[in-house]
Amino acid sequence: MTKVTFIEANGTAHEVEARNGRSLMQAAVQNAVPGIDADCGGQCLCATCHIILNDDWYAKLGGPGPDETEMLNPTPELTPTSRLSCQIEVSDALEGLVVRLPAFQM
Repeated sequence: MTKVTFIEANGTAHEVEARNGRSLMQAAVQNAVPGIDADCGGQCLCATCHIILNDDWYAKLGGPGPDETEMLNPTPELTPTSRLSCQIEVSDALEGLVVRLPAFQM
């Protein structure tokens, strides 16, 4: 299990124990984190699991692939470090990860 913190746009933090081998989106949904709707169930077909990484974590995890970029582009709060949480697999390397949620998902 890996500790990950999701921070809502209003500043409310949700520290969760995420299972390795699953996606960040699944960790958020399984722990009832508000703002991660996961409408497509993790298929990279929507952007309702949009997260914002800090620069260091973005550099470590890398940028989005082409399909992910296509889903992120129309979101109203796209940032240079935006990702879809369904496309990030939880592992021990993510211990202590903190992600922010955009206000439009609230």
